[in-house]
Amino acid sequence: MPSDLTCPACGTTYAAGPDEPWRCECGRALEYVERPLPEGDPLPLSRLDTSDGLWTFFEFLPIEPHVTFHEGFTPLVDAPQWDAEFKLEYVFPTGSFKDRGATTTLSRAVELGVEKVIEDSSGNAGAAIATYAARAGLEADIYVPADVKQSKLMTIQRADARPVRIEGTRQDVTDACIEAVEAGEGWYASHAWNPAFYAGTMTFAFEVAAQRGWTVPDAVVLPVGHGTLFLGAYQGFARLNEAGIVDGMPKLLAGQAQGYAPIVEELDGAGVADGTEPSEIADGIQITTPARGTEILEAIEETDGDAIAVDDDEIETAIDRLHRGGFYVEPTSAVAPAALSRYREEGVVDPDDDVVVPLTGSGLKTL
Repeated sequence: MPSDLTCPACGTTYAAGPDEPWRCECGRALEYVERPLPEGDPLPLSRLDTSDGLWTFFEFLPIEPHVTFHEGFTPLVDAPQWDAEFKLEYVFPTGSFKDRGATTTLSRAVELGVEKVIEDSSGNAGAAIATYAARAGLEADIYVPADVKQSKLMTIQRADARPVRIEGTRQDVTDACIEAVEAGEGWYASHAWNPAFYAGTMTFAFEVAAQRGWTVPDAVVLPVGHGTLFLGAYQGFARLNEAGIVDGMPKLLAGQAQGYAPIVEELDGAGVADGTEPSEIADGIQITTPARGTEILEAIEETDGDAIAVDDDEIETAIDRLHRGGFYVEPTSAVAPAALSRYREEGVVDPDDDVVVPLTGSGLKTL
């Protein structure tokens, strides 16, 4: 039976079903009642059957694998020029880490008997949800900004989903999508709100630990808009600790785009500085109001982490370095490496710290 939903803030429980709410009446994001953990010691990577990709970790997941391309177990490679390890999340079927959440979200939709899904996205999540909806044989409406990248728009259209282009800000796109959901036009397959999506991004942490001999790095630096990968990493490493598989949490360090850095502003206790030019190139994380902002702040506090904002000059410098090093990623993916450079300069990351950085989206998406 599909797991019911619960609110971590007020304790309200909601029955699983195609008409389940997309958030609690109190306004907080929902979580699953069921929180499974595996028993016993994990196998070493050399003996682990990874042919099912991220679903290798089914024992952690409250969802059955109904919709999958056997995605996951992306490479974790040395990046000596950055004194870090890069996890190549851009090699997923649709070219971004959002496939982690799409496989679990559409699997949940199938479990519930959903007929149509709705999502809002700057592009990558929409492309992933559209692709996995096609795999599941479900209808999908994807709300996107009017100026969405053509490559991402074409991915949505060619999966036979319906793109709904909305003029205005990224928040305007979300507002229009939520209006459609509340009008009963479909099930909200939201990468920001739906706990099924985080069940998928949680597997990032499981893979990192397995690929490192069931150890955790000192720090993980991630780009943050809505924080879907950031919170997934936090939840995943926390579950590994609960299961007794690893001992300790990595420091979780957020990289945000200048002008779209509400987590940085909250931590600093100040608004955007006068004269600050908002980033124009990190389109994947241009979020001013993260759906789970409180949870992101809690994850930073619990892991002794931090958040900084980088500008377009820093992002462009980082992406040039990445491309010259053979890592062909889109600009948003350069935010985390750019942030890593700043964290090193400011002494947040020590020279001998063991660091993992996900590269989140393919450079082919900029075409």
